[in-house]
This record gives sequence, C-alpha cells and structure tokens, in this order.
Amino acid sequence: MSVMVFDSGIGGLTVLREARVLMPDRRFIYVADDAAFPYGDWEEAELRERMTGLFGDLIAEWKPEIIVIACNTASTLAIAHLREVYPGQTFVGTVPAIKPAAERTRSGLVSVLATPGTVRRQYTRDLIEEWASKCHVRLVGSTGLAALAESYMRGNMVDEAAVEKEIMPCFIEQDGKRTDIVVLACTHYPFLVNRMRKMAPWPVDWIDTSEAIARRAASLTEPLPTSRQKGEVQQEDAAVFTSGKPDALTAKLLRGFGLGVRSAPS
Repeated sequence: MSVMVFDSGIGGLTVLREARVLMPDRRFIYVADDAAFPYGDWEEAELRERMTGLFGDLIAEWKPEIIVIACNTASTLAIAHLREVYPGQTFVGTVPAIKPAAERTRSGLVSVLATPGTVRRQYTRDLIEEWASKCHVRLVGSTGLAALAESYMRGNMVDEAAVEKEIMPCFIEQDGKRTDIVVLACTHYPFLVNRMRKMAPWPVDWIDTSEAIARRAASLTEPLPTSRQKGEVQQEDAAVFTSGKPDALTAKLLRGFGLGVRSAPS
C-alpha cells in the first residue's frame, strides 16, 4: 500500500518526513510538479485543469491508497474539485494553520506567510472569518521565498538579505503590541525557518503544519503488518518529477531522503 505526497516542488518533503515516522509500513511516492513551479504564478482555471489531468495519470499509474497534497496553493484551489472528479480516491489537503494561530496568540496579531496564490484565495479569507475574527490577521504574499527554499535545499547558499526582505512585512506593532505568531502557509518555508528566526526583528512562534498534515493522513489509513513480519521486501520509496529527471543536486537530496527517481507519467 502506498501513500502519495504531492507538491509543486520539493517543499512537500517536510510532510513526507513526518509521514514516514507515523506510517513506517507504507511505501511513499513523492510527486513534484516542478514543470509548473511555482504554482502561485498560475491562473486558477489553468492550474486546476493541469492538476486534474495530472492526477488522472498519477492515480492510474501508482494506484495510491491516499494522496496528500502538501501544497497550500494547490489545496485551497483544487482539492474540492479533485474529490469530485475522483470520488474513489482519498485526498488530504494542506490549509493555512489559522485556527491554531488564533488559539495561541496572546497579542492578537497574527501573520500568515504564504504564496500570492494562497493569499488571493477566498478559502483563506473564509478561514480567517471563521476562526480568527477576533484577531488582526495580516496576509503576506511572498513572491520569492519558495524559490529560495528550493535553492537552499539543493545545497546552494541562501541570500539572508532576500529572506529578510520577504518576511519583514509579517512583523507589525500596533497599540503597544507586536506580532507573536507567523503561520508558515507553504510547505517550502520550514526549510528556511532557522534563517527566518535569525532575521526576525523579535521572537515569534512559527507554526509549521507538516506534522498535523501527516497525522491526518495516518488517521485515514489502516495499520498493516511490517514487511519483516510478512517476510516480504518492501518496495523502494519513489520520487517523480514532471519535468523529467531532476538535476544532480536535487537527486542527491532525494537520495538523502531515501527516494529513488522514477519517470513522470507520459
């Protein structure tokens, strides 16, 4: 039985890492739609159409037990549509952690750091209205942070000044109070959180939803005997990149995650 983890790039590896801990008896298929990265630059209708066709191919080829869409932009845009088109498939989405942020904040000042696509979605504003109406929530659309995280995870140096520029709009002071929580509403961002802490003008609580997403996925699967108990050799976890074979730095990163590279759907 396999679990598919999907993202536009390599940010979903943060979710994969947590899911493996919770579901050690599953095979994982990691899919990066890097040919379309970044999703935040796409028009909604075109991106929804692309994802619908792509998932048709992926489901037919891999037949996953469950699909985790480890991308806020893709989830807020397309997950309801995908559930309608593929009713026999279980999908787990990723949404900004606005509810836990509203529950934890003491100052009442919360920022949501996301891609422009997630910031634009009515879904995000509906979450704020439902769960954080008593808070001041600032939506910050970062145009470059996901790409910086991708580059950093491939082993390149990160421009700390660029990181600082992207996160500074998150920090506001109002009536003697300061932002005390920043929601990382993109699965790429946790890779850079240590740099963010370094560049932040004051300490805040950075909320990463990777573990919560993995827990939700695990709750929807049935326990299986381990491969050793069954006397079987478990298949290697696989990575699929829609652009084709990843570059050498990305391939090295994937090997570090124990992922073998496979061909994208034709």
